[in-house]
Formats: sequence, C-alpha cells, structure tokens
Amino acid sequence: PSSSQPPSIPFIIFINNEWHGSVSGKKFPVLNPATEEIICQVEEGDKEDVDKAVKAARQAFQIGSPWRTMDASERGRLLYKLADLIERDRLLLTTMEAMNGGKLFSNAYLMDIALCIKGLRYCAGWADKIQGRTIPAGDSSEEITIELHNFKLSLLKIAPALSCGNTVVVKPAEQTPLTALHVASLIKEAGFPPGVLNIVPGYGPTAGAAISSHMDVDKVSFTGSTEVISLTQPRS
Repeated sequence: PSSSQPPSIPFIIFINNEWHGSVSGKKFPVLNPATEEIICQVEEGDKEDVDKAVKAARQAFQIGSPWRTMDASERGRLLYKLADLIERDRLLLTTMEAMNGGKLFSNAYLMDIALCIKGLRYCAGWADKIQGRTIPAGDSSEEITIELHNFKLSLLKIAPALSCGNTVVVKPAEQTPLTALHVASLIKEAGFPPGVLNIVPGYGPTAGAAISSHMDVDKVSFTGSTEVISLTQPRS
C-alpha cells in the first residue's frame, strides 16, 4: 500500500491490554522516510502515561497474579502463539516495516520478521527449562522496561524477558512505532494477561526520560545513539 493508505491498526497507547489516548491529548506524526509524507498521527505518551504503564506492569508482576502463578510451560505456549500470530500477519508487518522504517520489503520480510518469529520460538522453548542456577542479588522483583528503536530488536529483547516471567513496558522509537503497536494487539489476541506487556509511544526527552528515571523500574534496556544514552544513563 502507498503512504496514503496506512495499515488498519490502533495508533494509540497500549496499557493493561487496553487502548488508551494520551493523558495530554497530544499526538505526533509518523513519516514515510522515502517520501517524507505523513503516514498517520500517533498518540504521544509522556510521564503520566508511563506512570500508568509501569503501574500496570507492577500489578501484573505481583505475587498471586495470573502471570506470576502461570506455569512456565504455559508462558512458553503463549510465546509460541505470539510467534504464530506474527507469522500469520507477516505480510502486514513487513509492509509497516518497509513503509515506516524505509527498509527494502525483501529485507524486512526475509530477515527482520523471520528473525523475530524464530527468536520468539527459541525463547518459548526455554520458558520451562530455566532452572534458576544463579545467586539472587537484591530485590527479587524483576520488571524489565525497554526503550527500543526497531521491531526486530524490540522483540528479540522482549521475548527473553517474557520467557523468564518478567513484565515489560516498551517505548518504541518515535520514528518507527507502528509495528510495535500492531504486536500489542497480537499480545492480547495470544492471551497474555493484562499488564504483562505495555507500549507507550512518545519522544525520548519526555516518555523516554520518564522511563529511565522511574523508581519502580528495575531494569532499562536501551538501543540508540551515544547522545541519547548520555542523557538517559544519569537518570537510570
């Protein structure tokens, strides 16, 4: 499809398995870098939205929650299901990657999406084979929050976290949020409990800074420039 025909997905914030408008009501444009045309407007998350997402992730990680009490093999089954759904929507996700990220269609189809599917299935297989052969250090609570740039990297970081039973908040790069938002709908379709994966699109100085400085976030995984990490690291 052309840039004037955006994929039919929600362009809003995903928290607790529900779609939300931004608290501020702001939106930001997402461009096709090949033509510099606007593909769509996406809800712009900031500190208030990040607070809601982190709260949802914390609640999903509480002792006694459906996610914490879920058998490890069931976590693996959900990841296998997510991989199957991504494979089902492979053409749509490839189109979004090519249109939103300026990639060659063949590169996105044969490499990025294919690697995501394989990575998810690999991590799904590990879900019930992790035996905890490590010495606990510090708080046992383990919520991983991820700020990422592209679809392939995001899923290759999200999958191990979910396989181990963590909960995740994702801030996709403001240039390329579309595939992450579609995957949010697949997370719900696959049957993951509310709050396990939350996605807050927005800008680095607002949403990204709120994530890196949030006191209820246990770990931040970041992919980006040295300039941005120099601003993010002191807050984390």
